[in-house]
Amino acid sequence: MKNIQVIIKPLLTEKALKLQEDENKYGFVVIQTANKIEIKRAVEKKFDVTVDNVRTINVHGKSKQMNTRRGLTRGRRSGWKKAIVTLREGDKIDFFEGS
Repeated sequence: MKNIQVIIKPLLTEKALKLQEDENKYGFVVIQTANKIEIKRAVEKKFDVTVDNVRTINVHGKSKQMNTRRGLTRGRRSGWKKAIVTLREGDKIDFFEGS
């Protein structure tokens, strides 16, 4: 996968931040076609760390509905792919280094 950004953004939820502190695991939103090897290479290259393990999860989009003046509008959110990356002991990624 050349010239394509694999990592879209980091996951900064309460659960993901707890994993960072306790188990040295980091969450990322990645493109849906990326595999574990590509995710590992992208994280190692971008953050200059060593990755021990990669787990991926396909998150399915939810069905949503909204009441409007014209009646009930139904839709669906798009699905996305989540990657949980375990780093080697001693390595760390700081998302808030500018703060």
